Amino acid sequence: MSDDQQAGGTAQQAPGRPDTAGSRTEETRDRDERPGDGDHKAGAKADRKAGAKADRKADAKADGKAGGDDAATGDETTEQEKDQEKERQRERERAAGRFKEHTRDPLAGEDGEDGPTDLASAARTRRATRLLFDIGRDYTGFDRSYFRSAHIGDTFNLRLDTRTAGAGLRGGPVPDEELRRLRRIHVEPEGYVLLRNALRAQRLLVLGAAPGTGRASTALSLLDEVTTPGADGANPGPPSGSRIRRVDPADGVRQLATSLDEPRGGEDEEGERPRRATGYLLELSFTRPGVQPPDEMDLDELAAALERCEAYAVIVVTVGSATNSLLAGRYGMLCPPAPTRELVHTRLRELLERHAATAPDATASADELFRRAVELMGRAEVKDAIGLKHLRPAEAELLASLLAGHVRGDLPYEELLSGCRSLAARQAQEWFAGVDRALTVPPAQPDGTTGRPGTATLFHPVAFRIALAVLGGASYSAVAAAAHLLTWELSVQSDPDHTPARPLFCDDPEADLALSRAELADGTVEVAGAEVPARLIWYQGSALPTAVLTELWDRHFPVRAPVVRWLRQLADDPRTQVWMRAAVAAGELCVRDFDHGYAELVRPLAEATTPRRRIFAATTLDQAAGHDSHRRAVHRLVDDWSRNGTKTLRWTAAMTLGYGNAAPSTDDALDALARIGVHDDGDQTAVASFNVVRLLALPDAERVLERMSEWTHHKREAYQDLGLVTTVRLSLTTVDEVLTDHPASPLGERGDWPLPLALADTRPELVRPMADLMWTTLNTARAREVATDALERLLRSAVREDGTEWTRPGLAVLLPALVTEEHDRWRLDWLLRRMMHDPDNPLPDPQARDLWWLAVTPPDRQRPDGPHRDDMRRNGPRPQRTRRERNREEDRHG
Repeated sequence: MSDDQQAGGTAQQAPGRPDTAGSRTEETRDRDERPGDGDHKAGAKADRKAGAKADRKADAKADGKAGGDDAATGDETTEQEKDQEKERQRERERAAGRFKEHTRDPLAGEDGEDGPTDLASAARTRRATRLLFDIGRDYTGFDRSYFRSAHIGDTFNLRLDTRTAGAGLRGGPVPDEELRRLRRIHVEPEGYVLLRNALRAQRLLVLGAAPGTGRASTALSLLDEVTTPGADGANPGPPSGSRIRRVDPADGVRQLATSLDEPRGGEDEEGERPRRATGYLLELSFTRPGVQPPDEMDLDELAAALERCEAYAVIVVTVGSATNSLLAGRYGMLCPPAPTRELVHTRLRELLERHAATAPDATASADELFRRAVELMGRAEVKDAIGLKHLRPAEAELLASLLAGHVRGDLPYEELLSGCRSLAARQAQEWFAGVDRALTVPPAQPDGTTGRPGTATLFHPVAFRIALAVLGGASYSAVAAAAHLLTWELSVQSDPDHTPARPLFCDDPEADLALSRAELADGTVEVAGAEVPARLIWYQGSALPTAVLTELWDRHFPVRAPVVRWLRQLADDPRTQVWMRAAVAAGELCVRDFDHGYAELVRPLAEATTPRRRIFAATTLDQAAGHDSHRRAVHRLVDDWSRNGTKTLRWTAAMTLGYGNAAPSTDDALDALARIGVHDDGDQTAVASFNVVRLLALPDAERVLERMSEWTHHKREAYQDLGLVTTVRLSLTTVDEVLTDHPASPLGERGDWPLPLALADTRPELVRPMADLMWTTLNTARAREVATDALERLLRSAVREDGTEWTRPGLAVLLPALVTEEHDRWRLDWLLRRMMHDPDNPLPDPQARDLWWLAVTPPDRQRPDGPHRDDMRRNGPRPQRTRRERNREEDRHG
């Protein structure tokens, strides 16, 4: 039959017809029926029996023996042979059924009410999440994840504790030195003029911002400007020493208003009218149970008192549900943070100019040192060590001190990087330090009982930060829901005798962002395999997730129990964006304390009945294996599970091995997967074969294909099935399902491609071994049906539904290596006809012809295994025989 006739004809020309592709030799028929070692022996035995039967019939006809006894004997023999043939046919069908069962999805049918696990979505989520936990930023490499102090030369002595200057002060005047320094270094945030105008017009301003954003400095700067003598045309104010005063927070708004109206006998000791033209700074906190914010009438009363005294006041509060009413009122305004670059530059100039003034014999001027410091701050290594997108005033001052110390020669570069890394750890420490201290002494109730009201409200900001560290990059709704679950667990752990209660309509997304240094961005999430728009949330800095988890796990042991319970709940969440991110974060926690993490998280989830929990445990182990400090322990653990574990532990070990980090080498991983796959007569061949395919996305794919070929020719049928099933699964797997975060992988742009076609297009050296394995499955009786269906799936992926090219480049490389002889072309011809006459999804004739010519036309590029055979005969020795050629010699000679 000519080549241009191959894609025509009728679909009824099935493989059983000998005249479809011309006369087929005995050798070709033997190859077609070859099922591997086991099926080959059964077929050969059947052929010998059929031949003996034909010889007996021929002898009987030649001798003319047709007697009654002989006829009866012949009929009896014929019936026995028919029964034997039927039994052999049923056994072949059972073998094919068992093989088809091995090729099923290892997660199908085991997820119960939660539905199947989307492996492609899980792989994509894992790749995105691992970027948030940079293994290079391995906090286990430091004695502590932060340091407390540093003495830099003779000038800079930094304190890096959570204690801030003035933290112990209550009420009193602001020193003149503090005001003078504030004028030099304060950087006005955006909208500063509006804040100043509002304060001058109303004399009272409620300023809302997150702690540490420079809100107190902005308040002092505003009061300094409006109370400067002659600043607003008013009478000169008091001497500078008492012009601005801090008010004890315990006094509150009402006490301040009352004190302003209290008459005093005569003048004070400085000879001035008391409190006139004075600025008052009041910082209020509402975290303690029972403390309520002032209402609008209290603020009106204070504003009136300030008007009578020609004074000003700024009340600083933390954004959140407790202060929403204050900030929404007539006196409330938000305080935006100052820009990071200007903050650092201002403090750098101040430090370097001071150094130049105290060391006039310095070799470099202040401007030259400033230029070096700015250049140093722009280095990628320094930026990565800082790990924060926006710096707050205290952090900017610390960074400026570190940079100035280094350019002066007083601070080594390694200590500079360590100091930069401490910024995120310092922030995490401040977030968690003494959060529930206010609950240690419950306030007395009117009825004489004691309670702990507001527990859930107190813990919610902390829970949101932990949830964001675990689920960073997920949708805001997913993080918020997880934060509420953790709030409940923390509240119950803190106060088990009371049911946590939290208002339903007091959530404030803007406050959550401000208090957690987070940001929102428009993006997409996957729902049932489709991407839908969503608001995604991240920390403003890559260092914060690890810093938060490190602080949580290393310094707050009582929190571990509720967090572990919470993580187990997340492991059951059907959303991939939740459970996979939680698994990666759990791995980071295990790095901090592997003994505790293994006992409380890994082992219980590895023995769970649901696949999703077991994949959670496998992902946790893989994340821990990414750290040098824990890689060996994970290797030994997974190896022990693959040898001596229960069924669920072997399943979990197989999923862990598929990531490529759970064994010392690729061969060790394949040995362990083979042990799992052939155990109990191949009971877990499905999960073992899937994870062998996952290893093909790694750089050592050629070795994986070699081992697969060895399995298909093993003496034991269980190993043969493992190799054949893995080959079929290779054709059924897409790149997205197996792609890791390996930086050198060229497969990332082909996420929806079938894996063999993506490998054929990007790694030509893999084409021949893949084609040989596929040829073996197509010519093995028990694997032929599913292998043919898998090949049809590959052929249909050549173009997309809209007619644009899809995997055609990969097929153009793989098909010529798969279809090399007349029998192979005959099989492809039959398959294309079947696809063309499919009543549900017929393949268009032009596409069928295009696929045919792709297969029978040699590719333009050079064959993957080197020059053509004829060229080799002319130019050099014959190359090493392929596995397919050795198979044919085994058929001929045994």
